[in-house]
Amino acid sequence: IIIITEPYFNFSSIQESMNEILFEEYQFQSALRINAGSLSAHHYFTSKPSELCCLVVDSGFSFTHIVPYCRSKKLKEGIRRINVGGKLLTNHLKEIISYRQLHVMDETYVINQVKEDVCYVSQQFYKDMEIAQMKGEENTVMRDYVLPDFSAIKKGFCKPREEMVFSGKYKTGEQTLRLANERFAVPEMLFHPSDIGIQEMGIPEAIADSVQSLPEEMHPHFYQNIVLTGGNLLFPGFRERLEAELRSLVPAHLPVNVFLPENPVCYSWEGGKLLAHSPDYDEMVVMREDYEENGHIVCEEKFDI
Repeated sequence: IIIITEPYFNFSSIQESMNEILFEEYQFQSALRINAGSLSAHHYFTSKPSELCCLVVDSGFSFTHIVPYCRSKKLKEGIRRINVGGKLLTNHLKEIISYRQLHVMDETYVINQVKEDVCYVSQQFYKDMEIAQMKGEENTVMRDYVLPDFSAIKKGFCKPREEMVFSGKYKTGEQTLRLANERFAVPEMLFHPSDIGIQEMGIPEAIADSVQSLPEEMHPHFYQNIVLTGGNLLFPGFRERLEAELRSLVPAHLPVNVFLPENPVCYSWEGGKLLAHSPDYDEMVVMREDYEENGHIVCEEKFDI
């Protein structure tokens, strides 16, 4: 048995190749091809059986998707994609650091770690910008990040605030990066991709646009059940900022509730685990005998991708 996730609106040629690999090459007895968002929605509906609708925000390595679900079925007309993901944020941080301090264009893995360790989502962007321009200890945004040398220091880390030297250099031979406004300017691209010339909506507008395209009586249900999944949503402050920005876009009489799971990275995986044990599972999968008898058509009918 295998459950495998694939992107929304995947090309049928890729889907057919995937069927062949699963059933013919690897000889699985049964397979289920599904979107990661559908697994997250299943997880959410399992934990809150009284809810009928939810809106999954899935922000991963390459893209961010906003997908509305009603009774576990995705509403295709409401799906929105933003071409901003973790890879773009890491690459942007590499460019900023290479331009300002140290050539790190070849150090994707290290800079990705820097991003995960020190970046956060600002609640008041312009106020934080002002703080980041201050000198010395008044600059509460500034952090020094010690880079790994892969012999004594295996993994980079952020220097504790009390150990930071504000004037002059560190005595030790450690190689450090000094980060100020980069810490919040990089995740800001999830809210304003136009900051770096990507002419697309940020996540709050895309959510509002997605809900707007759906029947009006469903709007309150979607705004009350926004589920965050994917690695980018681990930035501190993301949930609070998204809720605040949505509040200004959504009509005042509608409540807004954004749910951030304990582990947004594994949330859809856990949903898949729950789905495998649910009574609906047997209805959704394609058995190998079925595939051998009817070919790709049986997968097309069963897998609503």
